[in-house]
Amino acid sequence: MAWQQPPLSAIVTAGLLLLYILLCYENFHFHVAHLYAHLGYPNAQHLVGQRYLKGNISPSPAAGQGHPHSSFNLAVGALKNMTMALEEGEVEKLLGVAADQGLQEAQELLENILKNRNLP
Repeated sequence: MAWQQPPLSAIVTAGLLLLYILLCYENFHFHVAHLYAHLGYPNAQHLVGQRYLKGNISPSPAAGQGHPHSSFNLAVGALKNMTMALEEGEVEKLLGVAADQGLQEAQELLENILKNRNLP
């Protein structure tokens, strides 16, 4: 049984895909993460949410699923007016989710917010 050479179109397609990956790694990574985010993977949703946060947009299904870093990022974005407006108490709730899962920054920020709220 002789080995057959692949068609030229397959070689060119594979070469173009590799070139795209090398030149546009960040975009390729984002597209793969976006695919996994749509499939419901919280870590992928977090990565996509971070990219959106940098672009001043913030759809974050990962925060809704309790991903600690996404919850923290969404809360910080709301506090800095970088993301959509949240309902009253939602920032504290998001920070509480992140703090409950051991995110120290969230615990510290939540404590500062509550302490400043109770000042006369």
